[in-house]
Amino acid sequence: MRGITTAIRFAAAIAAALLGGSASVLAEDNYPSRPIHIIVPYPAGGIVDIVARAVTEQVGRDFKQTVVVEARPGGNSNIGTSAVARSEPDGYTWLVTGPAVLVNPDLYNDAGWTAAKDFRCVGLAVWNQSVALVHPSMPVKTIGEFVELARKQPGVFNFGNPGTGSSIDLSAQKLFQVAGIKLTNVGYKGQPQALIDLMTNLMHFEIVSLELALPHIKAGSVKPLAVFTEKRVADLPDVPTIAEAGFAEAAYVPWYGIYVPSATPTPLLTKINAAISKALENPDVQRQLSLANIPGKPMSLDELAVLMKTDQEKLTTVIKTAGMALQ
Repeated sequence: MRGITTAIRFAAAIAAALLGGSASVLAEDNYPSRPIHIIVPYPAGGIVDIVARAVTEQVGRDFKQTVVVEARPGGNSNIGTSAVARSEPDGYTWLVTGPAVLVNPDLYNDAGWTAAKDFRCVGLAVWNQSVALVHPSMPVKTIGEFVELARKQPGVFNFGNPGTGSSIDLSAQKLFQVAGIKLTNVGYKGQPQALIDLMTNLMHFEIVSLELALPHIKAGSVKPLAVFTEKRVADLPDVPTIAEAGFAEAAYVPWYGIYVPSATPTPLLTKINAAISKALENPDVQRQLSLANIPGKPMSLDELAVLMKTDQEKLTTVIKTAGMALQ
């Protein structure tokens, strides 16, 4: 009798496993069958939020499923990022963020995740193009002239930093290292307030996302010195790239990616990656991103994995060289 009972239990266990496996396959085949939750770990209305909506809302239209974009700022993007790292790996919670996801574990003791261990990048949303700015009263016309001025007066000029470990901060630190200059860091909770202080001459130097800076450049409120792009920007044809200005080693162009928890099943990763690539090729999405001067680029999962690894190594070196201590 005991043998029969054991056999029944064993058969039941196998049946449950088979049914569970079938349910899992069915869930993957039917994906997405409910709304997808997008977390942006930065304030609503910012560059990352704009990018997230432009790309993921098109994904929702293609999937014929609701996409909910939630801005969850705080902790220099750590709060929203760690929430996604802890979420169920079922394809229904995505993260849209910049290089902070790669470097914050090296900057904050309580970040709550490790990029390589806890995340898979499933799409490259955009390259974040930016521009180096000074107040119009600054007696320089080029980034080279500003560097010479800063070398003669180390620590005298200040830099409006919109967030430790942000793409802007990392671009600036790379430039400072290559140029051999030291500026006094002044922290802000985002780019808008820092830019206001630059326009009122409270800050001396900033690197600002191109979309945010362009209206103020055209109004003459700030002076552009160089763009952090591979080619010159059509709206600023007379402003050289940072490489053309003589600082090619500082020509880092950060990117915003779309991530899911690393344990997400491979079939879902493939499906999500294909959907994001399709959205990036949509004319309306391309138009929205071109207005912000932040074009997207479809990439495979393998290409994204290489990009993650390469950039993490590159940016970790920047952090160590800059002596950026754990927070």
